[in-house]
Order: sequence, then structure tokens, then C-alpha cells
Amino acid sequence: MLDLNDCFKAPDSLIRLDEVLALLDARLAPVVSTETVPLAEAAGRVLAEDIVATHTVPPFPCAAMDGFAFRAADLGSGETPLRITARIAAGHPYKGHVAAGEAARIFTGAPVPPELDTVVMEEDVRVDGDTVILPPGLTQGTFVRPAGEDFTTGTTVLRAGRRLRPQDVAMAGTAGRAEVSVFRRLRVAVFATGDELVEPGLPLPEGALYSSNRYGLVAAARALGCEVSDLGTLPDRPDVVRAALDEASRTHDLLITSGGVSIGGEDHVRAVVESLGAIHLWRMAIKPGKPTALGTVGPAAFVGLPGYPVSTMVIFMIIARPVILRLSGATAEPLAPPRLKVRAAFSFSKKHKRRQFLRAALRPGPDGVPEVVAWPTQEPSVLSSLVGTDGLVDMAENATSITPGDLVDFLMYQQVQS
Repeated sequence: MLDLNDCFKAPDSLIRLDEVLALLDARLAPVVSTETVPLAEAAGRVLAEDIVATHTVPPFPCAAMDGFAFRAADLGSGETPLRITARIAAGHPYKGHVAAGEAARIFTGAPVPPELDTVVMEEDVRVDGDTVILPPGLTQGTFVRPAGEDFTTGTTVLRAGRRLRPQDVAMAGTAGRAEVSVFRRLRVAVFATGDELVEPGLPLPEGALYSSNRYGLVAAARALGCEVSDLGTLPDRPDVVRAALDEASRTHDLLITSGGVSIGGEDHVRAVVESLGAIHLWRMAIKPGKPTALGTVGPAAFVGLPGYPVSTMVIFMIIARPVILRLSGATAEPLAPPRLKVRAAFSFSKKHKRRQFLRAALRPGPDGVPEVVAWPTQEPSVLSSLVGTDGLVDMAENATSITPGDLVDFLMYQQVQS
């Protein structure tokens, strides 16, 4: 997956987030084959080919509004009466000729005859029998879409590596494509680890917690278009963890785990991964989520996420999502989505040199300008801090404080959850 120098593996070497994303961008490539799907099934898939227009759109000048088409040269200084001699509907080109002093009743999308150059909306005119009376002040070319206004033959309208949104699917249809080549869905296996975890719905013994991280990760990976296998919760036993990861690596492209990658006595995942493959990167200069690990298990890529609920979900958005994008063939997307500049309505200070992501809610300020308010606690165990906020304030490594009124970098959840 990555070919990093050994220094990146050292426990005391924290790698910066920008370096991580640059490495992922440069070194990860699609690991999935391609397939052809009908256009109606293409939404959310990653395009594996450029879509090049084989025709011009629109292929002819056409009416942008319902109304009347005429020659601008016929306009007078005041109202202009013109005789209505034709009716032109979309899909039915007019075969006759509209002479000087005449107008054609025309409907949206209908071809405008070559001798006419302007359309006026029907609500702006008066009709008296077979005569239309145009108001003064009309401008030549109004409400006529020129041929090729959207694109012309030979234009690349969609590029490979793009995840197809509804508007992209519509564009492929406009370009005349009934089916498209896409990358196969990435096969992802998700595990949680921990003897303390119990499945929701079961009785909760003393000292236990309901499993939540795994469900969040499965949902997050599916939202990115992956084919996800929920492989349950693994106990804190190296032999069981090893067998599960080894088996999953044979049938999946990517393994994602939650917990077990730190340095605790019951954190076995990292050692197991190293025995089956390699840890290429471990420990990042980021908060929350320092013990995140990237590596390989057999032929599969591996992302080991922290065990705290907030750390798990935040690092999925910041690190696992970029891995999924590149392995899935989505090369057209930036791995670090653009941040919004938003006014802070809170105070915060930090002494460490790690990149920190603060959960914050977006709200209108007293003057109506949007501002963000940090959640009262930034502890990585408080899952309600993700539910009750709208995104993350991205605080740089060398930043030490935020004061009310500062412009901060704000990453909306919706930018990294689909």
C-alpha cells in the first residue's frame, strides 16, 4: 500500500497530517477492476473512463422560454405588431419560412428557425387574433440558446476518477451514454476489538459497553460506495485477531479495525498486522487519533483506527476516507476537502504541536453571519459531541489559541461523510 521509510515506524516519530495525505495521494492507486453498468445504476460509482461528447448540446439554437420568435430587425421604437404565421413545439422543427414582419409561436426547447434571432416571453406580449404585439425595449438574442451553449463535439464532459453525483449521471445521459465504465466497489471488512464490547440489544453486564464504533464505520464505508462486510467484535486475544484478519485479507481489498493499535497491554492488533504483513505508518501528529496505523495484511490494505468513539469517526473522515477514495479509483477528488472560513464564537488554547480537530456547531451570529461554537468538552469518548455538532474546526500544529472573532478553518461533516 505504502512504501515508507523505516523512520516513519518509530514510536517517537509523529508524522504530520499533510505529509500523510501527500503520501496517500502520491502512492495509492486503484486496486479494483472495472465493470460496465447501465446509466440508471451509475450514481455513487467511480467513473473509470473519460466521457467525451460525440455531439453538440444543444445541437441547434432553441427557445429558452415559451413565447414568440421573431427578427430583432422588425422591432420599432414603440410597440411592434407582428403577424403569427407558425407554431413550433419542441421536437418538431419548423419546415417553412417565417417572413419579415411575422412571428412564430414557440415553446421551450423548440428549434428557432435560422431566419429568426430573438424570443420574447408570452407573458410580456399582447395577442390580438393572429397578431402579437411586442413591447418596446426588447434586445436581440434574448431567450435564444445558441448551439453548443453547454458543450460541443469532442469536449470531455466527465473525467475518469470522478464519483458520479446525480448531476454527473444526467450529464452522461446528455452526452448520449446509456452505460458507463466504473470501478468495481471496494470490498471492505470492518472489525471492532475489545472484551468489554457487547452487541446493542443484549443485556449489558457490569463493566461492559455497547458496541458502537463498528456500526458507525460500516455506515461510513457504505456511504462512500463500498461493499462492506461487518465481521463483528474480536476479543482481546492475539490468536483470534490473527485468524480473523488473515481470513478477511483473502477476500477483501481493505481491512478497517477499531481499537487495539495503541501501546496498551491488551492492544494486540498492531502486532498481529506486523506478523501478517506490515505497519507502514503509525502514530500521527493529530488529535484526536494519534495511534492510527496504516499498513497491509497479506494482499489487503489495512487501516487501524483508535478505540475511542470520537477518535474512530474523526480519523475515518480524515484518514480512512482518503484511503478508500484512492483505492476505489476516485482520483479526481482532493483528499483534503476545502475548509470554510468561519468566525469563532468561543475560546480555546492548546500547548501541544499536534493538528487538532475540534467539534463545533454552526449557528447564525447576532449579526446574522454564521459562526461556530465548540462543544463544551473535546474528550474523545463523548460521542454526543459528534451528534450535536456540524463539523470540525481544523487547528494547525503551530496554532496555540482561538479567541472569539477569529476566522477559523471549518470542515463540515457533510464534506467528508459521502
